[in-house]
Amino acid sequence: MPPTRLTPQHAAEYRALMLEAYARHPDAFTSSAAERAQLPVAWWEDRLATGEMPKEIVFGCFTNGVLSGVAGLAFEKREKAKHKATLFGMYVPTQQRHRGLGSTLLATTLAYAKTRPGVLLVQLTVTEGNTAAQSLYERHGFMPFGLEPFAVAVDSGYVSKLHLWCPLESLPKYSF
Repeated sequence: MPPTRLTPQHAAEYRALMLEAYARHPDAFTSSAAERAQLPVAWWEDRLATGEMPKEIVFGCFTNGVLSGVAGLAFEKREKAKHKATLFGMYVPTQQRHRGLGSTLLATTLAYAKTRPGVLLVQLTVTEGNTAAQSLYERHGFMPFGLEPFAVAVDSGYVSKLHLWCPLESLPKYSF
């Protein structure tokens, strides 16, 4: 079944899946399970708010009626940065992996980003060394543009984050 846009009615399921993600993969997310668990349900519902031009949108895959993967997009509202969107909170539980859900979610988020007027690119961060996720992103057109050392504090120390970006269409010529 193709990914669908999650709505506030999915908030409890979305919250549970993301709390699992934060707990099982603390180096992959900037937020911790403890801090997100303290947020009221209204925060999760707001993230899934409906509307034509949401500030954030989350897509989910369902397997036998159970939420089995998610990916979100956040859109910049500031005038000088509204040409960018940020992919966030992508997660597919271990038992659902290697079935194409991550690729399908990523393709859906990129296709949606292309429909937003003025959005030229999507950016994201991935933990340095997470080659499976990095390969998935690169297969979908993402390119690295920098490494942020000591990006996230975890129990074992710090992890660095690789920054990637993906042009949605042909962009004006720019040299690095």
